Amino acid sequence: MNRVAVTGIGVVSPIGSGVEAFFDGLTRGASGIDVIGSFDASSFPTRIAGEVRDVDLASVELPWPEAEAVRRDRKSAFGVVAAREAVRTAFGSRGPTGWYGPHRVAVIAAAGLEVFDLADLVPHLSQGVVNGASLLESLFSGPALARCQIPSDLGARCIAREGGAAGLYAVNVSACAAGTQALGEAFLAIREGAADCAVAGGYDSMVNPLGVGGFCMLEALSTANELRGAASRPFDRRRDGFVLGEGAAFCVLENLDMARARGASIRAEILGYGSTLDAFRVTDPAESHEGAMAAMRGALEVAGLEARDIDYVNAHGTGTRKNDPAEVAAIRCVFGAEADRVPVSSTKSQIGHLIGAAGAVEFLAGLFALERDLLPATINLEEPDPECDLVHVARTPRPAKVRAFMSNSFGFGGQNAVIVAGRPRDEGEEVPQ
Repeated sequence: MNRVAVTGIGVVSPIGSGVEAFFDGLTRGASGIDVIGSFDASSFPTRIAGEVRDVDLASVELPWPEAEAVRRDRKSAFGVVAAREAVRTAFGSRGPTGWYGPHRVAVIAAAGLEVFDLADLVPHLSQGVVNGASLLESLFSGPALARCQIPSDLGARCIAREGGAAGLYAVNVSACAAGTQALGEAFLAIREGAADCAVAGGYDSMVNPLGVGGFCMLEALSTANELRGAASRPFDRRRDGFVLGEGAAFCVLENLDMARARGASIRAEILGYGSTLDAFRVTDPAESHEGAMAAMRGALEVAGLEARDIDYVNAHGTGTRKNDPAEVAAIRCVFGAEADRVPVSSTKSQIGHLIGAAGAVEFLAGLFALERDLLPATINLEEPDPECDLVHVARTPRPAKVRAFMSNSFGFGGQNAVIVAGRPRDEGEEVPQ
């Protein structure tokens, strides 16, 4: 089995876009959550979100026929920006195909729902297209289709085209677990020899009337609008739901030996990955927690590590009444007595829940802990819920030596994905004790 290195990273987030800005936001314990500015949410029960405010999509160079569609679909544009940074930090101007054959370079991405803008139907209706057959014929011919329905893989195809990648290609749309699954599947592809290099990550934005309205109907969102940046409160006794966020994160993964041979800078080694499905309910975690536990145990087993080897857990930690205690119970079952030692935090307190991009961005928060020996905080954790009794990194970041970390993603529909990464281990080195 091949070992897998992380050699490039890129991010677009509510607390800063670009790795240095994102890491600075984590260092400061900043919040990117505020009143929604991208549309008028005054009539919604929830009027706050974690929006990206430092990326001007109109100025992003997109030299493709689909440029207009990419800009209209914020999530796709965020993905292109983040992937460009990851590729640049890994390869400079040479790109992945400067070192690897095109068919050995994979693109594996996570994305959210397709966009269907009802406003795009107005021109057709005004032209007298009123019956169903005529409307369908009009929509599915010419450029109208690109405007009305944007494929979830649009951003991923642009990323592959720009990087010259012609190998394994996949797009996950598995909600909250998708970003971690994209990284995990890329890890498996390189580990098993299906690719030598992969550009992997996720992009999403549900900060729109349909996304916010839908989650409001599910009563999943916080309505503590007056708290703004303090509204996302994972593990806190007063939590009342999650806050939506938007953004993207991508990593360049490479065969570790090949990356070292070309003189690449190795940021981390991905050590293990586990993924399961509860097959329970769409909105509730399984009461047994078996799926989440199996994913964590699977990631540790693939990594050849035990719970005592993990120095930090970036929790899924949404801030809903059901998710947080369920995740805590699963962590306690897997970690046993080590659950009273290992620090845990949820960066959703800072950036909100990025749905399809959540796992990818939160993996970068784990890399931040690994590189900076500083643990990101659950910034709004003031009154820990007795049902969520873990070693929380509450309110402010905490210095700590991190050799290996775990990142959890437990999503809607009972989709569970866990990834473990750490400092690169030289051949023959003992597993850290």
